[in-house]
Amino acid sequence: MPRTALIASKAPFPSRPLLLCSALLAAQAQAQAQAQTQAPGAEPPVVSAPSVTPELKEPPRVVTATDSRPAAFELNWSPIKMPTGQKTALLGANYMVAINEDWGIGPAAYGAAKGEFGGLFTVGFNLQRRFRVGPNLHLAASVYAGAGGGVSSDKVRPGGGLMLRPELSLRGEFGNWYAGVGVSHVTFPNGNGNIKDTGVAFTIGRMDRFLSFSPSDSGSPGRAGDRTGMGFDEIALSAGVEKPRSGSRTRGGVPLTGRKGKAGGDLRQYFGDGSSWWGLEASGAASGGHDGYMEILANAGQDWGIGSQRLRVGGQLSFGLGGGGDMDTGNGWLVRVGPTLRWITPWGPTLRLDAGYMKAPWGHYDSFQVRGSLALPLEKVSRILNTPPLESGTVRAQTLYLSTPYFKDFKFKDGSRDNVTGLGIGMTRDFGGPWYGVAHAGSAALGKAGAFSYGMFGLGAQSPKWNGMRVGAEALVGAAGGGGVSVGGGAVTQGEVWTQWEGTGRDHLRVKVGVGQWKALGGEKQSTPMVSLNIGWAFGTLGPAAKR
Repeated sequence: MPRTALIASKAPFPSRPLLLCSALLAAQAQAQAQAQTQAPGAEPPVVSAPSVTPELKEPPRVVTATDSRPAAFELNWSPIKMPTGQKTALLGANYMVAINEDWGIGPAAYGAAKGEFGGLFTVGFNLQRRFRVGPNLHLAASVYAGAGGGVSSDKVRPGGGLMLRPELSLRGEFGNWYAGVGVSHVTFPNGNGNIKDTGVAFTIGRMDRFLSFSPSDSGSPGRAGDRTGMGFDEIALSAGVEKPRSGSRTRGGVPLTGRKGKAGGDLRQYFGDGSSWWGLEASGAASGGHDGYMEILANAGQDWGIGSQRLRVGGQLSFGLGGGGDMDTGNGWLVRVGPTLRWITPWGPTLRLDAGYMKAPWGHYDSFQVRGSLALPLEKVSRILNTPPLESGTVRAQTLYLSTPYFKDFKFKDGSRDNVTGLGIGMTRDFGGPWYGVAHAGSAALGKAGAFSYGMFGLGAQSPKWNGMRVGAEALVGAAGGGGVSVGGGAVTQGEVWTQWEGTGRDHLRVKVGVGQWKALGGEKQSTPMVSLNIGWAFGTLGPAAKR
């Protein structure tokens, strides 16, 4: 994707003088240290007989984040007509990073945001080619491939779950922002899918940059003048419970009264003095008989220290899309508000406790909920608290994958069995040594389980790289459901061993093949073997300094 495509020609890509400043500061500090070793007027050192002195250990090499690529965040609005004649619209969110001078690629998600189809979600990747047609004008050709579903009937069917969405649009640029209009085609092409339509699409986006290290620098001391990677400061894993209020009901009109357990995760970016944040979160039903329910929310919050900066109380407002699991969320829009409590521990992780009231304004669902979260820093806590212009830490490798798991012989609620292929997003991050964190989210794309979705997170261990190859194993827990798959309340686990090609030197491409076992923890506790093929892009981010 050309820099002139993602960045207005009148506003060239920033050169980030902080990187140059960091080098000058380091040189100045070294010169001062050398000057202090011999003060002016001091007696010259006395040369004594040769003696054996211990060899000084050379300090580790400090690397600087210099891989800077154009990036963009886009929102799309695509009105479509369903097979029943009812109208809905898909709201899409895309984050793309330039892979060369012409193309960009990145993760994306779409969800129904109009009509009576709340809960229709897909997750996948978007590929885009841009063409400069004027000083502040560009043409974009995109294709999105994802998988999901969530709302289906005899007349509205997502088929196997695969969704394709090509688009051609013309955009005008306004500083770092742009907006445009075009035409898009939405289709669920496989199985017995019958959702398809062509219509006008609207886009608004913001241009950014993606700053990173080489993944081969993982474990080395590093420094950066800005946030690295996708720019988030923290990732959290959460579990909670919610209780529907009177008036909540299923799509068939049956009252909802039982508690629902949920599991999920979120990403946050802090700003100001670290007391304000915005973020993205996703969660799904893990118990309570509503497997297949899923929500994706954006949130913003503010908190204040109680006696110190580390213990903080505040509030958070969230809005987004949710549905599935036979819950009547109307057009899918959700709003949540409530208090927050967080403790930034001295050793790195943060513990959070949130409560909230959630409502579907155009549906028949509202509830009180509480959840606890364990948050791990992606940036140093000092940057989260006060945003220094130059930060030092330890480089950690992170990889974003296009994941295609294959589940053999899934059991369905009607007693039938079938093989299912999924399509989704995977992410790993090194913790140091052999350990790494891992997360997966996706949906069925092939087979008869359209609308089956999953979200899992866990921990893995990996070997050192040998001749461009690496092996490892990981264990995950999470939530899954929908598509008629028998998963009990929705809680699931997965164990997998894998081998990965990483190339040599400073290669970013990753190709990973795994084999393992997937298991539902509720109901009949069905278990099935699975294999996966994952194509990834690795990069280095600046994490907290490692203890040496």
